[in-house]
Amino acid sequence: MSTLKIAVIGCGSIAKYRHIPEYNTNKNVEIVAVCDIVSERAEEMAAKYGAKAFTDYKEVLALGEIDAISVCLPNYLHAPVSIDGLNAGKHVLCEKPMATSKEEAEAMIEAAKTNGKLLMIGHNQRFVSSHQKAKAIIESGKLGKVYSFKTTFGHGGPEGWSADGKASWFFKKEKAFIGAMGDLGVHKADLMRYLLGEFSEVGAFIESNAKENSDVDDNAVCILRTESGVIGTLAASWAYVAGAGDNSTIIYGENGTLRLEDDPQYSLIEEYRNGEVIKHQLDKIQTNEEAGQTTSHVINHFVESILDNKQPLITGEEGMKSLQVILGAIQSHETKQIVSLKQEVRVQ
Repeated sequence: MSTLKIAVIGCGSIAKYRHIPEYNTNKNVEIVAVCDIVSERAEEMAAKYGAKAFTDYKEVLALGEIDAISVCLPNYLHAPVSIDGLNAGKHVLCEKPMATSKEEAEAMIEAAKTNGKLLMIGHNQRFVSSHQKAKAIIESGKLGKVYSFKTTFGHGGPEGWSADGKASWFFKKEKAFIGAMGDLGVHKADLMRYLLGEFSEVGAFIESNAKENSDVDDNAVCILRTESGVIGTLAASWAYVAGAGDNSTIIYGENGTLRLEDDPQYSLIEEYRNGEVIKHQLDKIQTNEEAGQTTSHVINHFVESILDNKQPLITGEEGMKSLQVILGAIQSHETKQIVSLKQEVRVQ
């Protein structure tokens, strides 16, 4: 298989500005079909990229020529459409959060195994240059024992980018399930698991105080402990209305500090107790501002994983573990208790 035939299901902003353009620039991909319940969106993308437009995703899955699909739909549709795609014999790249419950996530993973197809979740933070460099530094031992961290992902909210603006499904609990925690927080949960290992406990304060006509969270702060005893905070917010927001991480270690995406010029700064400071100018982190999307590396990695018949960096199992951190945070907020992530998390 030298050329993958791809279909993109959902033609909102994440598809329009990331998935479809990135597939289009990959020489191993042919975009065969695009689908959206709003026919105008599908037709616009189809005309631009030489694909066929659909409004029923099941018609897309019935196309025998399709090798893989991207699921770019509201959160509540991620699991059912991904499972249908896997059962139809397609490889699946699903946007985050992968599901609205552990049970849904498990069903997705089982469908991938049963059908012998790849399931990848669209967490892009692992591919950021500063994050990969920080992981290498931590694993080298240069930072020494890691003590603590703080990681933040906040901006003014999805209304400025979503295809439906203030009327977006992002603000409707029946479609989104969770708000800023699912949009942004799960990305940082995945990143910190990648950098520091698995989390064992989570506590959280979650509010819906920044958006009108919304019934999902828009402002959250979590306290987390890893299995190795590293403690830190994770903030996810749609309340950072000024400037470009905050997508930074700081890691505090025995020998120094790593500052990731915390400086406008340097993507990573190493600061050590002995006075040594190393500043790295690396590829900028991807943003939605000022046409900041060039490549998230997610699409290329998905394509490469299929062509090379290897498991992707963010498998369904990895996606589920990151989802479990967020589900645990919600449970902590609801019960006013610290939640163990070693036990099965239940959210009402």
